[in-house]
Amino acid sequence: MKTKWFQVISLMVVLAFAFAAVAPAAAQPTLKPGGGNSADQVIESSNGVYIVQMIDEPVVAYDGSIPGLKATKPEMGEKIDPYSPAVTKYVARLIEKHDKAVKKAGGSKLYDYVYSFNGFAAQMDLEQATKLATSDGVLMVTPDELHTVDTSSTPSFLGLDAEGGLWEHLGGIGKGGEDIIIGIVDSGIWPESLSFTDRVDANGVPSAKGKKVFQQIPGWNGKCVPGEGWNASYCNQKLIGAQYFNAAWGPGGIDAQRPWEFNSPRDYNGHGTHTSSTAGGNYGVPTTGPAATFGSVSGMAPRARIAMYKALWSLEDGSQASGYTSDLVAAIDQAVADGVDVINYSISGTLTNFLDPAQLSFLYAADAGIFVSASAGNSGPTTSTVAHPGPWLTTVAAGTHNRGVTGSVTLGNGITYYGISLAGAAVTAPLVDSVNVGLADAVPAEVELCFSGTLDPAKVAGKIVLCRRGSNARVDKSLAVYMAGGVGMILYNSPDSSLNADFHSVPTVHVQSADGLAIKTYIAANSASATATINKAVFDYSTPAPYTADFSSRGPIIAGNGDLLKPDLMAPGVDILAAVAPPGNSGYNFNVYSGTSMSAPHVAGVAALLKDLHPDWSPMAIKSALMTSSYDVLDNVGTANKIFRMGAGHINPNAAADPGLIYDSGWNDWLAFLCGTTNGVGPATCSLLEMYGYSTEPSNLNVPSVAIGALAGTQTVSRTVENLYGATSHYEVSIEGLDGIDVAVKPAELILNPGESADFEVTFTTTTATLNTYAGGFLTWSDEHGHVVRIPMVVKPVALAAPVEIFGTGDPLSFDVTFGYSGDFSATARGLIPATTFTDTVLDDPTDEFDPEGPGVMKYDIAVPAGTSYFRAALFDDYTDGADDLDLYVYRGTTLVGSSGSGTSAEVVNLINPMAATYTVCVHGWGTDGPDAVYTLFTWVLGTADAGNMAVTAPTTAVIGENGTIELTFSGLAAGTKYLGSIAYTDGVTALPLNPTIVRIDTP
Repeated sequence: MKTKWFQVISLMVVLAFAFAAVAPAAAQPTLKPGGGNSADQVIESSNGVYIVQMIDEPVVAYDGSIPGLKATKPEMGEKIDPYSPAVTKYVARLIEKHDKAVKKAGGSKLYDYVYSFNGFAAQMDLEQATKLATSDGVLMVTPDELHTVDTSSTPSFLGLDAEGGLWEHLGGIGKGGEDIIIGIVDSGIWPESLSFTDRVDANGVPSAKGKKVFQQIPGWNGKCVPGEGWNASYCNQKLIGAQYFNAAWGPGGIDAQRPWEFNSPRDYNGHGTHTSSTAGGNYGVPTTGPAATFGSVSGMAPRARIAMYKALWSLEDGSQASGYTSDLVAAIDQAVADGVDVINYSISGTLTNFLDPAQLSFLYAADAGIFVSASAGNSGPTTSTVAHPGPWLTTVAAGTHNRGVTGSVTLGNGITYYGISLAGAAVTAPLVDSVNVGLADAVPAEVELCFSGTLDPAKVAGKIVLCRRGSNARVDKSLAVYMAGGVGMILYNSPDSSLNADFHSVPTVHVQSADGLAIKTYIAANSASATATINKAVFDYSTPAPYTADFSSRGPIIAGNGDLLKPDLMAPGVDILAAVAPPGNSGYNFNVYSGTSMSAPHVAGVAALLKDLHPDWSPMAIKSALMTSSYDVLDNVGTANKIFRMGAGHINPNAAADPGLIYDSGWNDWLAFLCGTTNGVGPATCSLLEMYGYSTEPSNLNVPSVAIGALAGTQTVSRTVENLYGATSHYEVSIEGLDGIDVAVKPAELILNPGESADFEVTFTTTTATLNTYAGGFLTWSDEHGHVVRIPMVVKPVALAAPVEIFGTGDPLSFDVTFGYSGDFSATARGLIPATTFTDTVLDDPTDEFDPEGPGVMKYDIAVPAGTSYFRAALFDDYTDGADDLDLYVYRGTTLVGSSGSGTSAEVVNLINPMAATYTVCVHGWGTDGPDAVYTLFTWVLGTADAGNMAVTAPTTAVIGENGTIELTFSGLAAGTKYLGSIAYTDGVTALPLNPTIVRIDTP
């Protein structure tokens, strides 16, 4: 099964924001009329479900501006009461409007969203969705999309159980998080796990006390919903709520689509149980099965309450769980209504859009005082892969921790190879290569990968088998060996990848590619006499840590042009031991998982501890405390690269309890940030924000980091800090790193009384720094009380700041550039050239596994001559014949040089200054709405010549730090044609070190 990062299409979203008045004259803004997307922008949904955003504010933001309807926005530190007359009356009004919209357009409503998002999800066809998009009161119509899932020693590694640690501050070892409610949006929960019993006594038996206490927690409005294999008695004073959401799965629901699943909050996959127990599982829970060798496990906030919101549904083999946006937003909305304090969201998400429905729901949740921890994504080590860009949530990268597990295998020739293993005892046996022990009718490639049912028991019984990593789950390979009678497995990477400690069906050691190939050579040379001993695993709790996990997604973010740092911070995410659900885990109750899915609940649990210790802290205060007290990973890379891996650094919970200063932000700050990064906030709101002193420059958002995606000469950013310490503090500033950039902080000293705030400015000026390369560093405030308040800074100096791409229809265009130097300047046209098109039919690929020689692939050879400045291949949703999901892959010979695989057919691959060669473009039918899809492929091969159809007017002189305006006019363009060109920049003699601005014109 192919795992994809599904990105929500970035369409214009006009938000119905209630502007929080900063002065008596401030008023409700005038919003852009007409809704957020026009009829021709609505994209067909793959499952026939659309998410509709309406114009009124949700419950958590409504300020009482409608006559006869009282305000429902909670006061600072309070939660909403969904059963209060004010809320029920306002909710009724919202739902009435939802119903009218559905009735007018047609369709069938699945969910009403009213608390953290105002809108609904409905089953409808494209014609109905298009009609709805232009209806009064509708802001945005978004097609539903599918998203996937993205600790015995970590409490000690984090210092929670140390003398003077957070647990001690909150009542003692194993304490912390009392009555803080952690909402988990995930794949469900296994209620029988001892991590979620009311209490666990010395014999591991659940206490019978307090079965109904969960109903009496102040501010809690949740419930325990019955379902398949589940009744209300499974909830208790630990697991206080459990609900499930699967309306988006179509006719017959989840029973028809995934009949092995539990149509209830019960977990099949294990992912939700794992994240829940990591964040808030009970203290000192004894492990069982293969995990028993590790001892007991504890959650980060052992006294916190857990509420499960199941919206992910598992594959039958338990290898993956996924869920639709419409179900996920329903889960978030319900969690806000129920009164959770913290939300953990270990699920994939958008890379490009601050305002997709989930990000928008989290925006309102944060404004309501809820801390959100989200996984950064598992697409590392590639840069710019980090997900969940919203500054109002905390995006968490994954690192290693200090529990080392060393595995080894000794061959019959005496050579020992080392890797990772959880083997509880040594095993010696004859050694065979999987490629030599397959059944006669098995597919050779599947035999090599040790697929279930491909190994011959007559050749495997009593032997250790060498298996190659890939395609099927690692634990499925050892199960296949076990089922064929094998007694051990050597798993080797090919190519090199992470080494993972899994609970296998037979003793297993996992080694890298070179060692695996050496073992393969040994077997080939000693066919009948090859033997091996898989040695007992060695555990070590002094392994140097943390390092960044290879899989952890990196910055810089794609959204916002690099003017915000993501990820925010790092937590343990490699080989994390926690409770799981037995059905998807070979019957085990505990297992080790790796991923940013595992790092996010560490932060959610620690946030619950800080909320317990400091009930008056806002979500951003908690985030700031965690970021400013963090420390560096051990990666031996440059400072900027390190920051893009770890954010501010690895969490240090005990130091976060007393951070000294915080960088706080709230509703108006976030709106101002959106004014500078999207067109999602109306101009009147943005003007009003600026009138009252809110900067719409994205780099000025008051977060505990600084990011400037394009430093053209010089730029000044501002920040505000607040003293949370109980005494007057004298802070002095220091700067580390940022070589080749002059950094001036004004003022350089701050004297703050308790609760007092102060502003400061940081001015960055390029001196000798390399252009177009990020520089990294840190700004630190230190006081006489021992507080060290550090924030990361990443800055990319450029000779010119200009748009990456602009779009038009043939009318005149203009855009501004900012100069990073002083001297001569010119801008020249390349192109425009019309697209070369290929209209064809591609079959659906039943394997969902792209192979250039496999099924469901159409190929096109494109000649790219010397001197080509830009090559683009693109597909468009409007140019397929249905709700198809097509992907693009581009090869130069056998080398993959670019790919695009979103959740629709909106795909593009760009190559800048490509090597002269013949490139092969592959269109892959990953998911068609029938047996095939009819599509049009567009390609452009752009040189450096001016085609004479685009005239450029530009300044002739550049002045560092100042702006210049580029004006474009067009002539002689054919109707109904997609053109591509670019604007190249020089200092009058040589090209500036900046990629040309791409110009795309679609003539009507």
